[in-house]
Amino acid sequence: MRGDAYAAPGQPSPDPLQAAWESIRAGLRRDCGARTFDGWLRPIALGNYDLEHGTLRLELPSQFMAEWVQTHFAERLALAWRAAVPTIRHIVIGVGAAAPKTAAVVEIPAPPAEEEPAVEKDGLYAVALEPRYRFDNFVIGKANEVAFNAARTLATAENVAFNPLFLHGGTGRGKTHLLHAIGHEFHRQRPRAKIIYMSAEKFMVEFVAALRANETIQFKQQLRSADLLMIDDVQFIAGKESTQEEFFHTMNEIISAGRRLVISSDRAPQDLDGIEPRILSRLSWGLVADINQADLELRLNIILKKLEALPDVQVPEDVVMFLAKRINSNVRELEGALNRIAAYAAMTNRAIDVDFVTEVLASTLRANQRRISIDEIQTRVSEHYRIRKAEMTSARRAREVARPRQVAMYLSKQLTPRSLPEIGRRFGGRDHTTVIHAVRQIEKLRAQDPELDSDIRLLVRQLEG
Repeated sequence: MRGDAYAAPGQPSPDPLQAAWESIRAGLRRDCGARTFDGWLRPIALGNYDLEHGTLRLELPSQFMAEWVQTHFAERLALAWRAAVPTIRHIVIGVGAAAPKTAAVVEIPAPPAEEEPAVEKDGLYAVALEPRYRFDNFVIGKANEVAFNAARTLATAENVAFNPLFLHGGTGRGKTHLLHAIGHEFHRQRPRAKIIYMSAEKFMVEFVAALRANETIQFKQQLRSADLLMIDDVQFIAGKESTQEEFFHTMNEIISAGRRLVISSDRAPQDLDGIEPRILSRLSWGLVADINQADLELRLNIILKKLEALPDVQVPEDVVMFLAKRINSNVRELEGALNRIAAYAAMTNRAIDVDFVTEVLASTLRANQRRISIDEIQTRVSEHYRIRKAEMTSARRAREVARPRQVAMYLSKQLTPRSLPEIGRRFGGRDHTTVIHAVRQIEKLRAQDPELDSDIRLLVRQLEG
C-alpha cells in the first residue's frame, strides 16, 4: 500500500504519517540549507509502506537523483523516520510514480556544471558550464563590485597578484554565477586550457570513490593538472579529515604550479568551523572577496536586466519598485518571482499590476516580510561588536564574547519564529535554559544601559531593513 493510503489498528493513520514526513522535511531544510533541500530532498514522495517488515519506500523522479540521495542522505533519513515513527525500521530509496516530475523539480537538482561527469575530447577538457552565467549578464552593484572585478581579473589577466580567489556570501547572491562566468571567459581566452568546476561535495564523493577503487593517483592527476580549478561551497568538507587532507595538497599543487584556484563558500574563511587551520590559512592567503546582500538599487537593476530577456512582459514602474522593496532575501528568489509573474500573466491573460503581483506572490511576500535568519543575526551582531562569527558557537565565556552572544540569542528570540531549543542548538548546542537566561539578562540590561539599548535598536533596524 502507498504511504498516503496506509492505515492499520494501533499504527499511524495516513495523516500522522504525512505529518511526520512534513516535520522531517522541515528539519532537513533547516539543517541542510535551502539550496540542497530544494534541489535534492524536496522532490521525495512517500511510496509503499510495508507494515509487516517496517519498510517505507521513498521515491524520486530519476535514477540519478535516487542514487545521489541514497549516497548522501540514506542514513539521516532512516534515523529521522525511526525517531518520528518507531514502527518504521527501514527505508528504501528508489524511482517511482509518486515523485513529482515537473520541469522545475527536474531542472534544479542537477545543473550540468556541477553534476554531469567531466569528459575529455581530443585530449582537451570539455568543461560543462551553465550557459546563462557569464560576466556580461552579471548585474554589478556596491554589494558585489569587488567580487566581480576580482573574478574578471582572474579570468582575463595574463598574471594575477592573488591566488587563490575566495568568494563568499549568503545563498542566492551570485557566487555560482561568478564561478561559471570565470570558467567561460577563461575558456574563451585559452581554448586549450583544462578547466575543472565541481562542488566541494562532489570533490568529497569522488575522492572517497577513488579511495575505494584504488584510483587515487588518477584522481590527483586529474585535479592537479587543471589550469583553472574551481570548487563551490567549500563549507561542505567541514569535519571530513581525509577529504581535507587531499584538498589541502591539491590546493598546494595548483598554487605552487602557478595555476589558478577559485573557491566559494557561504561564509568568510575565519568563520568556517570544522576546517583545518592550515586550509583556512591558505584560503586567506589570496584575495577574499565577499558578496553582500543586494541593496535596493542593485535589486532594481537586476529586475530591469531580467526584464530585458522578457520583452513580451510589460511590467509597470510601480510594480518594479514594489518587487525591489518587498523581495530582499536573495537574487535567486527575486528572479524566480519575475518568472512566476510572467507565467501567471500569460496563463490568465491579466495585466501586471501591484494587486496582481500581491496575489501571485502572496507566500513569497509573506516569507520575505518575516524572514530574518539566526545566521544573519549572528553575522550582524558579530560585525557590530567586532568579534569572529565563530565565537557565537564557541565555549568561551569572556565578557567581550558572552555579551554579544546573549544579544544575538535575544534578537533570535525576538525576530525569528524559532523555538528556544532550536536557538540553543544554533549557538553551539546550548540548552534552552541558557537562551532563556540570555533573553532575561538582555531585557534587564536594556532598561539599565542606554548604550546597550541603542545598540539593539540599531541592530533591529539593520536586520529588518
